[in-house]
This record gives sequence, structure tokens and C-alpha cells, in this order.
Amino acid sequence: MHDAARPRVAPAILNAGALAGAIDITAASVQAGLAGRTPMRMLQGIASGWLGKATTHYGWWSAALGLVSHFFIATTWAAIYWLLSRRVKLLTRQPWIFGALFGVFVYFFMQEVVIPLSAIHRHLPVTAQNLIKGLLIHITCVGWPIAFVIRAHTPRRDTSLI
Repeated sequence: MHDAARPRVAPAILNAGALAGAIDITAASVQAGLAGRTPMRMLQGIASGWLGKATTHYGWWSAALGLVSHFFIATTWAAIYWLLSRRVKLLTRQPWIFGALFGVFVYFFMQEVVIPLSAIHRHLPVTAQNLIKGLLIHITCVGWPIAFVIRAHTPRRDTSLI
């Protein structure tokens, strides 16, 4: 029998990953559109982490790979936040603060570790404007959605301030 006071892991992680993934891909789509890129090309850009420059040769298949990869990454970050929140209760007690800090961490980890190790094999140039935009997007579209969904799936006794 399920204990109502115990957190259910899968819904917490899947909901957080789905929400963060949806909001973040929407922000990426808007940015791509403003830069004159199509949604397919934007998704192929994500798939280039696996396929490198060959991503454009695979058409919609590589775009689908980019979409699946994006949601897998968002869900992985949600799982990491959930695991951390089981040990550090402040993550669910103060989601505004720790969600923002988590978004900043995700941004730098993706920029400095994941992208350089991927098939892209390069550091993307960072301007002050791109840095600020990237941090704001990762805070509002990744960190906060994950933190607040994980908090919503955490029993009340674990989120009280006392």
C-alpha cells in the first residue's frame, strides 16, 4: 500500500522534467525563430551533440533525436534535483533560491562540460548578452520549474520551515 506521506519518485521526476523541458524548448524555439532558424534546425542543433555536423543530413530523424534528447536531459536534471532534495531539505523549503542556483549550475555544467564533451567538440562563444540570456533562461525555464514541481511532490512535513 502507498503511504500518502511518502513522496512518489517517478511522478515528481517525470513531471519536473516534462515541465522544464517544455518551457525550455519553447524558449529555445522563440530564440531560434528570432534568429531566423526553423524549429527543425534548432532541434537538429540539439542532436548535433550526438551526430556532430552530420545532423543536417538526417532531416526529421535528427530533429526527433534532438527533441527526445532535450527531454531526456531535462528529466535527468530533475532526477538530480530530486536526489539532492532528499538529502538537503532546503532545496524544497526555498525553491526560489535553490531553483535559481540550480539553474545557474545547469547552465555552466552544460556549457563547460556537456557541450565540449559532445560531438560538437567546441566551446560556444560567450558574450555578456548571451551569458545573461542563458542564465535567465536556465533559472526561469529549468531551475525554477524543477524546484517547484519537486516541492509540490514533497510531503508537507519535509517543506515546512521548522
